[in-house]
Amino acid sequence: MSKKSDVWQGTLSLMILRTLQTMGPQHGYGIGRRIETVSEQTLAINYGTIYPSLLKLEQEGFIKSEWGVSDNNRKAKFYAITPAGLRRLSKEIREWDSATKTLARFLAPVKG
Repeated sequence: MSKKSDVWQGTLSLMILRTLQTMGPQHGYGIGRRIETVSEQTLAINYGTIYPSLLKLEQEGFIKSEWGVSDNNRKAKFYAITPAGLRRLSKEIREWDSATKTLARFLAPVKG
């Protein structure tokens, strides 16, 4: 059994926005479970961290929320990405793509 890793600093917001873009409106627990599923259970989602991140994203205008009823018939707050959130997600994806390409050049095998 592999050990779960903590989410890297600065990536949780990106994963939340991508999850909402892909899945549509979700409640906090559903977002956390989706992140764990996509990571193939290699990331450990601390639910004490995801809710403050959701609040911050909402305060910044990148997501919005409304109360609804979950699949198990409980009251839950559902989050959805906003147009500003879509722009932010696009920007962050470009930045991460650039950063990972740069890092890959440093990690490539040394040529002879």
